Amino acid sequence: MADAANGENAGAAKYSPAGDGRSESLGGASVSGVEEKRRLPIGIFDSGVGGLTVLAALLRRLPHEHYHYLGDTARLPYGTKSSATIVRYSLQVAERLVERHIKLLVVACNTATAAALPHLQEAFPHLPVLGVVEPGARAACRVSRSGRIAVLGTESTIRGQAYTRAIQALRPEARVTGIPCTLFVSLAEEGWMTGDVAKAVAVRYLTPVLGGGFDRSNAPDCLVLGCTHFPPLAPVIQSVVGDDVVLVDSAATTAEAVEDRLRELDLLRPARPVDAPVPAAHFPNGLDAGVLSRLHFLTTDAPERFARVGGLFLGMPLDPDSLELVTL
Repeated sequence: MADAANGENAGAAKYSPAGDGRSESLGGASVSGVEEKRRLPIGIFDSGVGGLTVLAALLRRLPHEHYHYLGDTARLPYGTKSSATIVRYSLQVAERLVERHIKLLVVACNTATAAALPHLQEAFPHLPVLGVVEPGARAACRVSRSGRIAVLGTESTIRGQAYTRAIQALRPEARVTGIPCTLFVSLAEEGWMTGDVAKAVAVRYLTPVLGGGFDRSNAPDCLVLGCTHFPPLAPVIQSVVGDDVVLVDSAATTAEAVEDRLRELDLLRPARPVDAPVPAAHFPNGLDAGVLSRLHFLTTDAPERFARVGGLFLGMPLDPDSLELVTL
């Protein structure tokens, strides 16, 4: 690949959207015109299964849309990699989704958003590309009373200070503290979201920023879960920081941003009887089995593991046999 760190495309083809007067192939069918473009899927990617929290939020907000989700589990985690490597990986993953003819790309990974979002937008100039950092920053600025905000993220996300820049662009007086919490990713990927181990790790990471349990007058009143792997750990994190600290999960805000962009571009998929949820077993997150017909999952390694852990993130069981294994 070319020098991704310097913003070059690194081998990703320039994207040209269907529906601009030309015809392109989509599963053997001709794709042209606005109506056909509305029916294209939304592409989502993450380094692993963490981005499924964003997909779950999208399903609740836009249940009639179709989705392609790619988890790059073979190269997880992104958060300990260099910026150049993260950009290269992100371009490779995005190109694989763009090949499937998507109408919008969601970078459901804070690390990839922080390092690669401008490169992705440059590589695919005609494709709307949204990340999770900006929506999370907006939510934090809205709920923080004092302007003291802590961001939990991977080493790369914290080092790049993308959240600090985004928050201070909205609230220049804000005091932002970044806390790298790499082990949270491993805990989430293992499915260890509760129990003594998760609690001990949370205490170790969070006690210093909260004043060591003593003077908390200057402690943050808002904590941004700056990694899509972190929301399942929210109950443990909340138990450590206390109820006075508001946790911000960017998934719901990202879903709102996706809806706004699709509406702005007149690309919302119309609700049709064929898209209606199938009356079947209901799952804890309010979704039902019918949505599985509108989802396509791709992974770069271990479909069985993806299905096992991913089902915890998505809130519904996944069949490993339905996952597509891809090579990048």
